[in-house]
Amino acid sequence: MVAPSLKLQDLIEEIRGAKTQAQEREVIQKECAHIRASFRDGDPVHRHRQLAKLLYVHMLGYPAHFGQMECLKLIASSRFTDKRVGYLGAMLLLDERHDAHLLITNSIKNDLSQGIQPVQGLALCTLSTMGSAEMCRDLAPEVEKLLLQPSPYVRKKAILTAVHMIRKVPELSSVFLPPCVHLLHERHHGILLGTITLITELCERSPAALRHFRKVVPQLVQILRTLVTTGYSTEHSISGVSDPFLQVGGHSSKTMTNTSPLSSTQVATNTDTSRNAGNAVLFETVLTIMDIRSAAGLRVLAVNILGRFLLNSDRNIRYVALTSLLRLVQSDHSAVQRHRPTVVDCLQETDASLSRRALELSLALVNSSNVRAMMQELQAFLESCPPDLRADCASGILLAAERFAPTKRWHIDTILHVLTTAGTHVRDDAVANLTQLIGGAQELHAYSVRRLYNALAEDISQQPLVQVAAWCIGEYGDLLLEGNCEEIEPLQVDEEEVLALLEKVLQSHMSLPATRGYALTALMKLSTRLQGDNNRIRQVVSIYRSCLDVELQQRAVEYDTLFRKYDHMRAAILEKMPLVERDGPQADEEAKESKAAAQLSEAAPAPTEPQASQLLDLLDLLDGASGDAQHPPPLDPSPGGALVYLLDLPCAPPPPAPIPDLKVFEREGVQLNLSFIRPPENPALLLITATATNSSEGDVTDFICQAAVPKSLQLQLQAPSGNTVPARGGLPITQLFRILNPNKAPLRLKLRLTYNHFHQSVQEIFEVNNLPVESWQ
Repeated sequence: MVAPSLKLQDLIEEIRGAKTQAQEREVIQKECAHIRASFRDGDPVHRHRQLAKLLYVHMLGYPAHFGQMECLKLIASSRFTDKRVGYLGAMLLLDERHDAHLLITNSIKNDLSQGIQPVQGLALCTLSTMGSAEMCRDLAPEVEKLLLQPSPYVRKKAILTAVHMIRKVPELSSVFLPPCVHLLHERHHGILLGTITLITELCERSPAALRHFRKVVPQLVQILRTLVTTGYSTEHSISGVSDPFLQVGGHSSKTMTNTSPLSSTQVATNTDTSRNAGNAVLFETVLTIMDIRSAAGLRVLAVNILGRFLLNSDRNIRYVALTSLLRLVQSDHSAVQRHRPTVVDCLQETDASLSRRALELSLALVNSSNVRAMMQELQAFLESCPPDLRADCASGILLAAERFAPTKRWHIDTILHVLTTAGTHVRDDAVANLTQLIGGAQELHAYSVRRLYNALAEDISQQPLVQVAAWCIGEYGDLLLEGNCEEIEPLQVDEEEVLALLEKVLQSHMSLPATRGYALTALMKLSTRLQGDNNRIRQVVSIYRSCLDVELQQRAVEYDTLFRKYDHMRAAILEKMPLVERDGPQADEEAKESKAAAQLSEAAPAPTEPQASQLLDLLDLLDGASGDAQHPPPLDPSPGGALVYLLDLPCAPPPPAPIPDLKVFEREGVQLNLSFIRPPENPALLLITATATNSSEGDVTDFICQAAVPKSLQLQLQAPSGNTVPARGGLPITQLFRILNPNKAPLRLKLRLTYNHFHQSVQEIFEVNNLPVESWQ
């Protein structure tokens, strides 16, 4: 005997009472068989009960597609109980992928025109949930009529349906544009909130709508002012804040312009911040001030609101404040700078996300006037920060020190402190940068080598520190032994102690192969700087001739050969390395001299044929002739012939060739490209447009791009176009860099990218050295 069909309540109890997954599947399979049989029999009385059970089964994840046609039958029924379940089933079981959804268009149209409010509400909810573009085009006139119905219940649902239609079919904007002005006169808060949402959607998708709704801005401001000052609907008050949802909706409306500073000021001063609802309204006020590009005084008010958020006990509010201040720091640096002590205090937060945001903001606040105080705070944080933040903190300190260092000695001390505290977490170029800095500061050679020797004697585990110390001892070991440095406490060091320390580095199991290479080279250089016998150094070098590491073995073999066969050349070969200034005054002077020499060479006459040929080659280069271009005829060997040919050249210079774009970053679909423009009227100015694109499946949020250039250049960062890059090739983010390079120095660019991708925080710091030559020459 077949078991009878269960009621919905009994089915729920039996499914919940199943102890295993197999028992649950058995119950559902039996009941689905009863539901199919009932659908085949065409029982009109219990059809809605069977479909309700099927919808519950669908919510558990089991297939329920065989009930789609039953939804259509119930919707066409005249009974409200049938329509209610039928519309619910249509919202759950039908979508644009099934052609069956088009069959309910006529039923929805009939229900919308009947005038029965509950039925109209069901039809509108279904249309706003699964209505396709075809359905929206067919039913838009019916929805437009309902926007002006006397019932607030129907109007509110019609407004939300109109929002869905505009998102599906933007060209329907003209249909819903006229009723919006009348809807703003309503007193019902739900209708007002829905109307503001509809206006926002219209303005985002239609420039004509944006121009149209600029006229209603005073009306929106008046509604917002009434909410703030009087509050005309006490039933919508939440924690003493009058309808915060409507206030937030008004602030986020894209039609708000800088014509409403008084309204924003009133909201900021009259909103109660003791409750979370008031904080939400204040935060939307800040976002509005940021988006509408308000006056400087109003933006300072927004920064002060965020500063008060930093003092809130709620961690979420503090996180929102830090993130928002990080967005504002480029455009309102001085206003954010006033809250620097509070931001620095946030470094001690126990929450990792808060301390990370505080670190990013603290690094962004560093400038030439506060670099000493900020570096002390950041170095103290570096000593106690979590391991996952140590690399970011160390890299940020090194970048800030390189950009804003007041003196070379301070710069060297700062880098040494970072290497001593978190040497294993610094970026790869820290060693090269410090050796370059020490080599260029001749007056600090003795000071640097003694500081590094003391640091190396205390700890040989920090590999970058050991590498820099070994290089410095090898280059300036003679100054270490002299002991005539007056800037630090006198330290008596003999040759045996120095050699023993370098041998300890070579023998340590913590030393990397690259570190051993530094130490071996330092020993070899000390053989020309020490006065004693070099047999100990020769013995150490000969040991590493059989080292397993190929690099060390090759060095040892070459050094041993230098001792045995070319000892008379050893002093000349191992003399101090000449360090080239990358972006210092010396490079600028050399650039000026080369420029003057080029001008002299161009002004000189061409008396001989070889010089005329060289002039022709230069003209070919300037013309940029390709392989198939026609070359000019050969010059007359006489000076007069060359002069005649030069006079035949066109007077107008050729237009500058376009500078090729450059891809500098790519990771998991996120890509950063640089494009370059040099205005002809100001060749010293370079405009770089950084474009961030996203081809992955996940949105990139909180995207921040920071840049640094050498001190001889001037950099100005413009505000980015946004901070979110949508997935699958959405609208990219662009940001303009203005670089002034009057001396035409070689251009280097350091970039720091911070963003969230796939729910993970990403930070990349890298240097761009392959910029096109046309961008700076």
